[in-house]
Amino acid sequence: MIDVFEQIKPLLSFDTPDDFYYVQVFQRRKDMPNGAKKNTIIIKDYYIHSLDYFEKKYPEIKALCNFFGARAGLRLNKRSFKKVSFRTMLNITSQMMQEDFHSTKQAFSKACGQCHNDNDKKWIVDIDEKDPIVIESVKDHINNNCRPEDTNKVIIELLTKNGVHLITKPFDKSQFTKVFKMDIQCDNPINLYIPDMTTKIDLYDEEENDKGN
Repeated sequence: MIDVFEQIKPLLSFDTPDDFYYVQVFQRRKDMPNGAKKNTIIIKDYYIHSLDYFEKKYPEIKALCNFFGARAGLRLNKRSFKKVSFRTMLNITSQMMQEDFHSTKQAFSKACGQCHNDNDKKWIVDIDEKDPIVIESVKDHINNNCRPEDTNKVIIELLTKNGVHLITKPFDKSQFTKVFKMDIQCDNPINLYIPDMTTKIDLYDEEENDKGN
């Protein structure tokens, strides 16, 4: 079980009413008991506009994950309602020009994944192992050997199922990849909550039946 809610709360800031963070509860193919054809099935999206709202909704987020054997992902780079709304209009226009009318209902969620509005960008370095020597070596290399000269580029370390996510400030990727071959994600979701996957409900067949309704 992974739960990093308390760890990430200090990283969130709500400076204007336009700010929000994007959270999704979703099933991945590997988490589904029947080997569904789709890579991901979205159960519910949340648009977190304040810390109070997040704390109020978090029990519901965990309950959905527990019930469906799903996980919750949070994008640590905050979004702008204004910017996402304009991107939504572009997405809908593009989909309608292609006569893809069924997909217009996902246009806002798609826009949330396409653009952020955070001046303090946060990256994820995905370390797929739990060896503390390796983790400390990666942290030291980012802080001391990758531009810019700031020695506090690693913000926080979060547990994942197979290792850790280092949440960092942006740094020189070329200097990093000369030493380490690890995935650097510039705006991907972190694992906010993953339950003990003992009970899973496969949504794939239900989603197929809902198409066109």
